[in-house]
Amino acid sequence: MFRSKIKTIILSISAIILAGSMIAYPKESFEASIRGLTMWWEIVFPSLLPFFIVSEMLIGFGVVKFIGVLLEPFMRPLFKVPGVGGFVWAMGMASGFPAGAKLTTRLRQEGQLTQIEAERLVSFTNSSNPLFIFGAVSVGFFHNPHLGVILALAHYLGNICVGLIMRFYGNETPDKEKDKQGKSILRTALSALHRTRINDKRPIGKLLGDAVNSSIQTLLMVGGFIILFSVINKLLFHLHITAALAKGFDLILSSLTLPDMLSIPFISGLFEITMGSDLTSRVQEATLLQQAIITSFILGFSGFSVQAQVASILAQSDIRFKPFFFARIAQGIFASFFALILWKPIYIRFYQTEQPSNAIPVSFFEEGTWLHTFYHRLLEVGPLITIFSLTLYVLLLYSRLVRTSKKP
Repeated sequence: MFRSKIKTIILSISAIILAGSMIAYPKESFEASIRGLTMWWEIVFPSLLPFFIVSEMLIGFGVVKFIGVLLEPFMRPLFKVPGVGGFVWAMGMASGFPAGAKLTTRLRQEGQLTQIEAERLVSFTNSSNPLFIFGAVSVGFFHNPHLGVILALAHYLGNICVGLIMRFYGNETPDKEKDKQGKSILRTALSALHRTRINDKRPIGKLLGDAVNSSIQTLLMVGGFIILFSVINKLLFHLHITAALAKGFDLILSSLTLPDMLSIPFISGLFEITMGSDLTSRVQEATLLQQAIITSFILGFSGFSVQAQVASILAQSDIRFKPFFFARIAQGIFASFFALILWKPIYIRFYQTEQPSNAIPVSFFEEGTWLHTFYHRLLEVGPLITIFSLTLYVLLLYSRLVRTSKKP
């Protein structure tokens, strides 16, 4: 009871300080809000919405169950999760935060995952997508598409290491597919697909409407967190709290032979990955390798903004947040380690000298190429996609409210 009262007091004081800071720094708060809204409006919403809608439809049609049965022999021995985890992992890497958490929660609600399996799965299926790593961080902040190779390799290898470690988390879970070993795996997968589709009795129109409704609701929540943490990060800087916290990390960075100037970008990155990566790229006193190590940790840790989004999604089920949080710390450490050990054999060898013919290709991220053009076209068209989607969401919501009110 005493701890609960202390927690209430701390939360109340924090909310009062936040409100007072916004009143004291109205211009800075407004600019930070606009910055967060712009990022959500132009990039996050239009890039994540198609993945979310398609994922919901694939789950409803039974395709995810079909993929799960096929991937069972791969996912369970490595990560000790059902085969459906392979779908969540792939979609998480392709679409980025917080798709892994949303899909894991959805599968947990359907009973396709146990609580322990869901906590294992969500710990390594939330990652930055390649477009953000290459387009926003490498090209946008560092103006160096070759750096994206190191950041991406470090990030995804760190993801795999977290998954391998988390297989030892929790008690042993029974292998649900043992009783099906005598059957053809393809026949079992097709049977699971058909059974799942039949059990979901919603017509296609209803399923599509539910997919759009659920996806937009999640993205509205994500947008709120992005804007909130953008403001919090800015206020912490102007209140000199970031600088005070950074002094505590100076000793740690110095022991790792990293310059003290990286401490403020590091603290900012703990709250919000975009601002942290941007500030890291501007530290002239640090070498590119040192910047890559800090940025890799920031991308792996994901920032409290993303973690708050994930916590809100996980709260819809019995999946606990604590394993996910510790997994983020582990991935940050792994990603920094891989950035360090891969620097010479990949970046120095392939990109700091004359580029040999066997260099890892990143030309499609450079200026004038299709992916570079796609990224900037997304910035132009993204707001239109967002407006159209929100309008469709309002119409769907209105039609459902009308139908509900007409029922006796």
